[in-house]
Amino acid sequence: MAILSFNPTPLSPSSLSFPTKHPQRAPHFAFFPSAPTPSFAHTSPSSLSLFPKRIMHNSPSSRDPHVTRTSALIDPDGGALAELVSPPSERDALRQETSTLPSISLKQIDLEWVHVLSEGWASPLRGFMRENEYLQCLHFNCLKMEDGSVVNMSLPIVLAITDREKEAIGAKESVTLLGPSGSAVAILRRIEIYPHNKEERIARTWGCTAPGLPYVEEAITPAGNWLIGGDLQVIEPIKYNDGLDHYRLSPHQLRDEFDKREADAVFAFQLRNPVHNGHALLMNDTRRRLLEMGYKNPILLLHPLGGFVKADDVPLDVRMEQHKKVLEDGVLDPETTIVAIFPSPMHYAGPTEVQWHAKARINAGANFYIVGRDPAGMGHPTEKRDLYNPDHGKKVLSMAPGLEKLNILPFKVAAYDQVAKKMAFFEPSRSQDFLFISGTKMRNFAKSGENPPDGFMCPGGWKVLVDYYNSLQSEENVVKATVGA
Repeated sequence: MAILSFNPTPLSPSSLSFPTKHPQRAPHFAFFPSAPTPSFAHTSPSSLSLFPKRIMHNSPSSRDPHVTRTSALIDPDGGALAELVSPPSERDALRQETSTLPSISLKQIDLEWVHVLSEGWASPLRGFMRENEYLQCLHFNCLKMEDGSVVNMSLPIVLAITDREKEAIGAKESVTLLGPSGSAVAILRRIEIYPHNKEERIARTWGCTAPGLPYVEEAITPAGNWLIGGDLQVIEPIKYNDGLDHYRLSPHQLRDEFDKREADAVFAFQLRNPVHNGHALLMNDTRRRLLEMGYKNPILLLHPLGGFVKADDVPLDVRMEQHKKVLEDGVLDPETTIVAIFPSPMHYAGPTEVQWHAKARINAGANFYIVGRDPAGMGHPTEKRDLYNPDHGKKVLSMAPGLEKLNILPFKVAAYDQVAKKMAFFEPSRSQDFLFISGTKMRNFAKSGENPPDGFMCPGGWKVLVDYYNSLQSEENVVKATVGA
């Protein structure tokens, strides 16, 4: 594979070869049984690399006001978004139908996957996986479509049911899905039920079966022995009523916003932690380099993960408030940044999961994806070491089938430069000058009330974290006082 490295000579997108986009095609698989916009939006890296085979988008527009503008965004997987929410005119009839069908009760993580599927993040999937789709995903990390093309799909998107639920469904072809509150949220049609081999699923997804994997303990170990797949018909848009729904922009809404801003490149950055100045350094430098390449208006999609996370991660509402302060303090430019919530649950499955994170952003219109050290990784649950090789995530993304139209942007590790007193990219030649502040160390600073070095995080964002951990400490003190009384 040829590698095109960034260099001081500006590279115009017109000098690159852009393959013709795929024609629109129906989202069916070769082995498929018949069947209000919120926007929020300093560095010296020299190691960013582009993989030319990843380039598949239009050249920057001349923006002639007399010429009809066409979208510069890449096509979703399958050619069109698989949007599964029913139109308002059909919803009353669907609600009536739900009462006539056997039902399955969804847990919160299941509902999050319904949300993901309903908006087209997993396009071209049109529902929870049937067995052939599940096997392709589990063994090949991709799905083969009828025309022979391949789309990436590295994580099983499946729904588990119990023996009792399977028996109650019997020979029925459709079932109602009930949300955690007990109300009907969707109908699953043309269903297929097949065994849930948990050990195989865990081993192939994580490459590890040690106890203590957060998603496994939350969603797989206690789940039923069967999986049910089918075509999903969601009654109405999924809402959480937590004060954050206005951040949950669908791929369709994001694409509309990118077009409205006349973006000629979209670069996505996912995180599940607060934004520190090292993150901002990377994002700002990426935009600068895209401008040097000849793009006129690259837009940043700052896209924090909003589904299930492990217990010691900072909660979503706190992270969103912290991200807001980052924009208010001017660390990122609100004019060229969109902050939105990615509704997917988190697996912490390293190189396997990072493919899913990248693939989903294709469906939102992103043609550049930033990847760093140990993406989607975590510490080994029973041993004192990383669960995955920290470099394997970016290497896997550069080779993953079905991600050819996505530009992968690896970056060097950022650390605190004690000489310059700011976050900067690590320089091995003067390693003694750098201080590495991990997420755990950052959280410990906030918990203890100790301030990090000046320049690590903007003051407004840091105050959000300190206030959050102070509130936790106050709650713990109240509990201790109550128990002691």
